[in-house]
Amino acid sequence: MRERIQKVLARAGVASRRQVEEWIRAGRLAINGVPATLGAQLHTRDKVTLDGRAVRLREPQSATRVVIYHRAPGRELSPSEPAVSGQLLDRLPKRAGRRWVPVSPLPPNDGGLELLTSDGDLAQALMRRLATLRIVFSVRVRGAINDEQLAHLRSGIVDDQTTLEVESIEAAGGEGVNRWYTFTTRGGRARDLHRLLQTAGVELSRLMRIALGPVRMERDLARERHRALTPAETAQLYEIAGVQQSTPAPGRSGPKKRPGKRRQRQAAADSTRSRPRSLARYKA
Repeated sequence: MRERIQKVLARAGVASRRQVEEWIRAGRLAINGVPATLGAQLHTRDKVTLDGRAVRLREPQSATRVVIYHRAPGRELSPSEPAVSGQLLDRLPKRAGRRWVPVSPLPPNDGGLELLTSDGDLAQALMRRLATLRIVFSVRVRGAINDEQLAHLRSGIVDDQTTLEVESIEAAGGEGVNRWYTFTTRGGRARDLHRLLQTAGVELSRLMRIALGPVRMERDLARERHRALTPAETAQLYEIAGVQQSTPAPGRSGPKKRPGKRRQRQAAADSTRSRPRSLARYKA
């Protein structure tokens, strides 16, 4: 069976389809030693290389598809690749050749919930549906927000071309000059919320994403820690994205390979040496 190379690599978690296309245009991907072309078809026996290194296409047996990561401010994702790089990658589960692709990564100076998946098709589908997802931010500002500022924030008007859909704004406590508010948006991006607060004359000191779609980051998930989504949470994401969830690759089954004759003779000899001697030879 043959499938397009973009689809195969995305399903295997190597990268998103868009990234695969960029690799092809740059001449970085090859099929059986020949530079790949857009829309090229892959067979299960074909060998794919990226920059001369073999790309593993088989899906790992692990069922982990999506993780939540509590990213601290300043922990940056790679700007040129749709995969996590550096120390952040070292903190995530190993995926046997797969890459972790972030869904709507936060700006470097913000923190909170990062959603990462090893399924490139799922990541791409979620990004297409991002505008329909409910996204919640927890923000810390200097001083309480007055009624005039609150009215502007609820309008969501960033500028003449950009409007952020704000569903609700709730006070979440604070002490002294530091006040916390919870912004519930529809498809909101952190940078748009930054600009909205700025146009309202509100001084922002910290921004954290705490929910993306049905996925919410628990309070007890410490910074730089992650957790895998449960099968039910993962299935819900696939349903929202409209992508069919593939099943984990089955383990090896079927009869075991019979040992060679040399191993059989050796096993028989070992069995003879370890077998108790019969008492019949000692009878009178």
